[in-house]
Amino acid sequence: METEVKLTKLANCAGCGAKVGAGTLSQILDKLPTLNDPRLIVGFDKSDDASVYVINDELALVQTIDFFPPIVDDPFIFGQIAATNALSDIYAMGGEPKLAMNILCVTKQMSQDTIYSILRGGYEKAYEAGAIITGGHTIEDAEPKYGLSVSGFVNPKRVLRNSSAKEGDVLILTKPLGIGILTTSAKADMVSEPVLKRIYEQMSTLNKTARDVMIKYDIHGCTDITGFALLGHSYEMAQGSKLTIHLDSSSVPYHPEAYGLAEMGMIPEGAYRNRDYAECGVRASKKVSVAMQDIMYDPQTSGGLLIAVSEADSVKMIKELKDSIPCAAIVGHVTKRDDYAIVID
Repeated sequence: METEVKLTKLANCAGCGAKVGAGTLSQILDKLPTLNDPRLIVGFDKSDDASVYVINDELALVQTIDFFPPIVDDPFIFGQIAATNALSDIYAMGGEPKLAMNILCVTKQMSQDTIYSILRGGYEKAYEAGAIITGGHTIEDAEPKYGLSVSGFVNPKRVLRNSSAKEGDVLILTKPLGIGILTTSAKADMVSEPVLKRIYEQMSTLNKTARDVMIKYDIHGCTDITGFALLGHSYEMAQGSKLTIHLDSSSVPYHPEAYGLAEMGMIPEGAYRNRDYAECGVRASKKVSVAMQDIMYDPQTSGGLLIAVSEADSVKMIKELKDSIPCAAIVGHVTKRDDYAIVID
């Protein structure tokens, strides 16, 4: 779809690469007061994907909000990706999204058709997820931004946290890495159209199927891999669980085109923020190349789920996942706490 203005030219950052660094964010949030409520079982103090408030023994409310600047020029695809990314936080908690509200910032250069297309893309993905967009808020801004505030439901006994992995768990990742490197390189016309089409389809693919499969098994923890990258989100999981995560770099799925671009230095700024945040807790084997480490620090937009599943269920679960998500892979395991939070082999 051709538009009268390239959306990515109106923004300084793109997608989840616009996120404030995890280290900076944690320092800010640590200073904020918290209101204790026994029904709030997951709040912002947990560094988790969404908040969870218990309504009764069988029902808990899951809430999240996510929005960002354009990562593509096509407004419809931008709307799809931004909505998919926001809905993912509910899936990462094991929940089902039910209600959503638009968050939209528009510039004076954007036509009504462009704005409509962004919203239509969001509505399509919300509909696919089974969620209803009930309204929202739109303001003028210097840069375009779009996303959703999403509410969903989960059984409070089945809430999945990013801090509850257990020793012996196997780690499964459901989408390949390299999105940030590829979208950064695309700005310099270094990525072919077929590759761009592939990553746009990936970013607009809901994590609903992965969620529907994983809740059948003995899952202990989960998070979605977005702006803080595989290593940033793994670091949060390891720190919260007080365990060590071992990642097998040879098993981590990634877009092969991203590797050569990483070797050329086409690294988004967010990757350096992620490295600054997590590197102190990471030990990488000498056999793990710098380019591969950059891919693992690369900020993802609408990435996959990182799932901590019991070893006993891991074989059956990965088999079922691969039936519908062929790129899903076992990427590591969890052990008792070592000197490092993350060990990469």
